[in-house]
Order: sequence, then structure tokens, then C-alpha cells
Amino acid sequence: MKPAPFRYHRARDVHGTTRLLAELGEDAKVLAGGQSLVAMMNFRLARPDHLVDIGGLRELDHLTTGADGALHLGALTTHHTVETAPDALLGPGFAVLRRAMGWIGHLPIRTRGTVGGSLAHADATAEWCLLAVTLGAEIVVSGPGGQRRVPAGEFFLGPYTSALEPDELLTEVVFPRPAPHAALTEFAARKGDFALVSAVVDLDVEGGRVRGGRVGLGGVAPVPVRVPAAEAVLADGGSFADCAAAAAAAADPPDDAGGSAAYRRQLVRALVERACVQADGATEQKGAGAR
Repeated sequence: MKPAPFRYHRARDVHGTTRLLAELGEDAKVLAGGQSLVAMMNFRLARPDHLVDIGGLRELDHLTTGADGALHLGALTTHHTVETAPDALLGPGFAVLRRAMGWIGHLPIRTRGTVGGSLAHADATAEWCLLAVTLGAEIVVSGPGGQRRVPAGEFFLGPYTSALEPDELLTEVVFPRPAPHAALTEFAARKGDFALVSAVVDLDVEGGRVRGGRVGLGGVAPVPVRVPAAEAVLADGGSFADCAAAAAAAADPPDDAGGSAAYRRQLVRALVERACVQADGATEQKGAGAR
């Protein structure tokens, strides 16, 4: 199929883009890598009257670490840029992001798809959305009135719905602290397909022992979610198996053609335990056994 008719606009700078979005209103969509939006337009699931192409805004293509240790990713940074980033740019503290890129589609998609595009698309099964929520990232957006930061946990409002206003542009995502003991796991029907369920675990490790951590799930709710019940198990010194069981019990996944709710809970249990073991792998290699 072909997309419905639309008017194409080429963005020149961030300020001009937000002014244009303010003029065009809700009938406009921003085009970054186009890996999600163009497919939806071809199937006419999205019918924007105006398409604003920001692909030329090179100031949004960056991957840097600040003096405070925070990692800054520009909205136009591609998945493949993160996947192939050297340790000088993406050190061991953020290696989870590099490893997670292998789960995103196939290589052609990763070379065109962008971090900002994935976040703005707000798919509850998307790897970047789940990583941002679990690792406590902040989403930087710019509008005619200036710039604001939105915690990732408040950014995703529902299926394909975010806190972005029609006249705002997502410009950057900031991961405020390293996560050296973190891992992402997921299950899809075929390699490269959207995940049926995904899990991220970010462990707090002191003296070779797990003292707590964060557990996030994708594909079990309209938005990526943290699982306080599973995190409480880690904080109380429980086993990885108990943490996974708590996550499965707390999950309320959909029951649809992709799989039953019971099946998804089984996936949650298996994936969370696997992510815990992988996240603890660096400690385990140093002689401190995973619990």
C-alpha cells in the first residue's frame, strides 16, 4: 500500500522545527529514521497531513558522556551507532545499551532507526522505551517556550502515546548514571520481530553481593513498567528465582492473538530470572556467585 497524501517539510533547525509544529498542529508528524512511522503510513494506520523531516538536524546526532558521568544520546543517534560505539564513548557502565541493540529488528533497521524516533513512537515493546524507564532516563524535549526534561517513567502515557505536545520535538535522552550490572532479555516469535515480552534488570552490587535493583517489563501493559514487588525481593536479599516469581505474579499482561496472559506470565518469570543472572555476570566472574 501507499501512504495517504501529505505535504513534506524539510526542517532546518530545532527552533524552526518547533515553530513549524506549532503552526501545523496535531495534523503533523515528525520523521526521523522512518522505520516505524513510514510503515504505519504505508498501511494507513497513520495519516498525517504534514510530514516534518528532521533528518538533516545533525546537532541531534551525538553520543557523549558528561562530566557528571551521565550519558547523552541525541534523538538522531541510530541504534547501530550505539551498537558499534567504542568503549571511549560507551564505557562498561553503559554496555547494557550496546548489548540491547542486537534485539532491535535487523541490521538495515538499526542503521536507519533512531533512538529519539523509538522513544517518541512510544511502543510498549520497544527496547529503548523499556531501557529508559528501568534505568531512570530523562527525555529532553524542546518547544516554542523552551526546553524541558521529562522523567521516562512519566513520558509514556499509553499505546503509542507520550507526553510530547504537538509543538514539541524530542531532542535528547539522558541516562543519569552508569548501570554496570544491567541486562535486557526478551522473547519474540522470530528473530527481529517485536518482542512478545521483554525484561530489564539493573542490579545494585556492593562488595560482590546484590543489595537491590530495578526490574522493568515490556509487553505486559500499555506502557513499559517497573515492578516494585520484584524489586522488593532483591532489596530483601531474596533469590533471583523469587524475584522472577514476584514479577510474574505482579504482571497483568493482555490475553490476545499474540499469546495468552498465562503464557506471558511464564515468559516474564523466565526472562526476569535470566536477566538477573546476566546482570550479575560480571560479579560472578570475579568469584561472587549469583544467588
